[in-house]
Amino acid sequence: MDVLSHTQLLASYNRRMNRQVYAAAAQLEETLLSEPAGAYFGSIFGTLNHILVGDLIWLARFATHKEAYSSLQALAELPCPQALDQLLYPRFGALAAARALVDEAIVRWASDELAAPDLAQPLAYCNVQGEATRRDFGELVMHFFNHQTHHRGQVSTLLAQRGVDIGVTDFLLDIPRLDGNAG
Repeated sequence: MDVLSHTQLLASYNRRMNRQVYAAAAQLEETLLSEPAGAYFGSIFGTLNHILVGDLIWLARFATHKEAYSSLQALAELPCPQALDQLLYPRFGALAAARALVDEAIVRWASDELAAPDLAQPLAYCNVQGEATRRDFGELVMHFFNHQTHHRGQVSTLLAQRGVDIGVTDFLLDIPRLDGNAG
């Protein structure tokens, strides 16, 4: 396994899972999505917003790593989160549209713009408290995808508690088979 191919696979998995989660969430009334559910970010809607907030924060940092990341730089037109619990979009439809736009940018970035040597370089950035730090870019990219998976798991549980199944979530479905068999 090489890190670049793994990143591309994670980008595709991320898009597939977000499509499934949002399709499942769309089965509920918007009031139910926003209903307090005891989750860290309050509700299904609050958690979905947080995932997008986290993505936009990280992708803005990633965009500074290399000028050739035009797909990430184009996301600068979206709201710039100021807090991890900020409600970027008050309506589910707008949130879903932004999610799809961001997911397509992530896939384009990973497939067309990211290069293996980029992942081996450090990234200097400021955290949300304004503290400067410098970390391994490849590890930050893995954290980025892990963060999404963690919170989608929370959303999956919250949806299941309301009788909505998001379907198969296994990353295994996205890993190509080496024996030539389908499935």
